[in-house]
Amino acid sequence: MNPKVLALCGSPRPGGNTESYLNAALDVLRNHGMETELVALHDKTIASCRACYQCWHSGQGVCQLTGDDFHDIYAKMVAADVLLVGSPVHYSAVHPDLWSVLVRAGFPGMAGHPHSAPRPFSRKIGGPITVARRAGHNFAFAQLLLWFYINEFIVPGSIYWTVGVARSPGDAALDREGIDTAKRFAENIAWLFGKIRT
Repeated sequence: MNPKVLALCGSPRPGGNTESYLNAALDVLRNHGMETELVALHDKTIASCRACYQCWHSGQGVCQLTGDDFHDIYAKMVAADVLLVGSPVHYSAVHPDLWSVLVRAGFPGMAGHPHSAPRPFSRKIGGPITVARRAGHNFAFAQLLLWFYINEFIVPGSIYWTVGVARSPGDAALDREGIDTAKRFAENIAWLFGKIRT
């Protein structure tokens, strides 16, 4: 069975620059025989975490909020072997809809799992791509890296941080270095997956 790659796009703009960088990476992974899917959040309804702790107290280890699109997305995240997360940078931070998905996916995963037990994302491969007009990439990039790290992902590197410089629609195509960095990131993911799969 082919490995599954899920890319979450946190941009509120359909077909925007963040999708372009993610698609550059997904194209490479498809060429390596991986099954890829991009989930764009622009048309999804995502509530933020309410800190109700029902994910812990219920014993189910999953967010208990209902009535939005989170649970369908979470099921895809858990089923994936590789998770890519792309976000535009707003005030040097990740887009709030994407952050809500990640908080609700990660926090319950710690519930009822002793430190030695595997959690839902333990030893999956993943990593972030952030896109900004001018600055703030590294803060948002670090925010996402910290999420990947605490959820026990293995994050490969690239020839530079996986950040894109783009503002207007289509600007990603002008950012050759950013696109090449996303592609190399994907090549490293495919290489790493081959190493840990054997």
